[in-house]
Amino acid sequence: MLKQHVPRRGNSFTRQNSNLDSSLSTAVTVTTTETFLSIPKSTASIFWTFLHTACCIGSLIFGFRFSRVAFFLLFSSSLSSITPILHHTADVFLPTLSSANHTAVPGSRVVVGRHGIRIRPWPHPNPAEVMTAHAIIDRVQKEQRLQYGVRNPRSVIAITPTYVRTFQTLHLTGLMHSLMLLPYNLTWVVVEAGGVSNETKQLLERTGFLNTIHIGIDDEMPVEWEGRHRLEVKMRFKGLREVRERRLDGIVVFADDSNMHSMEMFDEIQKVNWFGALSVGILAQTGKSNSMLQRGEKNEPEKGNHPVPVQGPACNSSQRLVGWHTFNNLPYAGQSAILVGDDATVLPTNLEWSGFVLNSRLVWKDFKDKPEWVRDLDEIEKNGDQFGNPLVLVKDSSFVEPLGNCGRKVMLWWLRVEARSDSKFPPGWVIDPPLEVVVPARHTPWPIRVPGNLSAKLSSSVSSGFARAKRIKGRSSRSRRASRRRKHGSHSIQRNPNEK
Repeated sequence: MLKQHVPRRGNSFTRQNSNLDSSLSTAVTVTTTETFLSIPKSTASIFWTFLHTACCIGSLIFGFRFSRVAFFLLFSSSLSSITPILHHTADVFLPTLSSANHTAVPGSRVVVGRHGIRIRPWPHPNPAEVMTAHAIIDRVQKEQRLQYGVRNPRSVIAITPTYVRTFQTLHLTGLMHSLMLLPYNLTWVVVEAGGVSNETKQLLERTGFLNTIHIGIDDEMPVEWEGRHRLEVKMRFKGLREVRERRLDGIVVFADDSNMHSMEMFDEIQKVNWFGALSVGILAQTGKSNSMLQRGEKNEPEKGNHPVPVQGPACNSSQRLVGWHTFNNLPYAGQSAILVGDDATVLPTNLEWSGFVLNSRLVWKDFKDKPEWVRDLDEIEKNGDQFGNPLVLVKDSSFVEPLGNCGRKVMLWWLRVEARSDSKFPPGWVIDPPLEVVVPARHTPWPIRVPGNLSAKLSSSVSSGFARAKRIKGRSSRSRRASRRRKHGSHSIQRNPNEK
């Protein structure tokens, strides 16, 4: 029975499959014929197909898409919309035709491949258009900062202690250009030791649009590094008092003139609420010579310290402030620089002021919402604590806000590179009278008046050089003759025994 039922089921299944195949083939045939019959053979479809094909061929030939231009030319009703398109089409077609004929179009045009580039004269003939273009770019950058940057930026108040010295122009110019790049409102408080000087005033006049407050103190800058650190702290307190008297509102940053600041740091300090701290990279210069480096000698400071020491807040795994990472000064005991300009390692203080930022309202005299853990400036100076580290401004250091990914990112570098205190330099680095000729040029189209002493020295050196060269040449010729005679003599000695 089972054998009889199995072939019956197989036959029935094959019959069903054959029926399905026939039905599918008929359905496909019907749909195909319906599809071909449903295509409208009107003149409009043929016209659009021909127009599309022509546009594609034209695009391949001329190298740009002009299907939209052709569409507006054919179907636009207003003449005002056709006119600028015609001008644009003419501007594009002219360089193309010129490149095809290998002839340049007269005017300020250049052809690169199939595309024409308009070269405008420089400077631009219309200054108003240049200013309009700069205003548009400035507006675009502001919109980008509003969307992707700080939403409600606060003003930046930079306090900088300085004094007239050899490297003041170098350091202050670098800091000035960094502050000029800030996209925020800036107030630059410059405190100068020894009173306000004309040299520093002339440097600050180059800032132009920066809001600069230039004040001075009567104390002269000491020659020792320790005394300089103490006086710089006093000058920073002078700047904080100026902020309190003028009630400047913003974020106070202690920007030393010899430090290096990244633009990202000024974006990061916008996150602070009251009192914040940043990590500072300490670039401590050493007085080691190149010969010691080549021999591979290592002193004790390099063995005990990291190659790039960092000073700043230390956090735990939960991003909470638990302590401070300071610079280890013990290995440099007896080897650090004492006077400004010494060829030795210049050491920072335990906590540098440049690594701290604060809300300017903390130093205001009568501010109702001031936190209780903030100390008053008068109280600090009365107790004699103004020469300590920046944490003297707060009663509890646990309220300090760590910035820069909780101190993991360094955006500020501390460096002290100074010339000797007795080094001489022209005031304002303006050379008057002009430089004297030390080494005259060999070939000049005009005669050079060389001083008598210098010309005599040069002529004597040149004559001695020629005489020395002649002596060397004479010696070399004599040595060559002597060597030839020796060779000939040896050959003759070797030949005589053979002849015998």
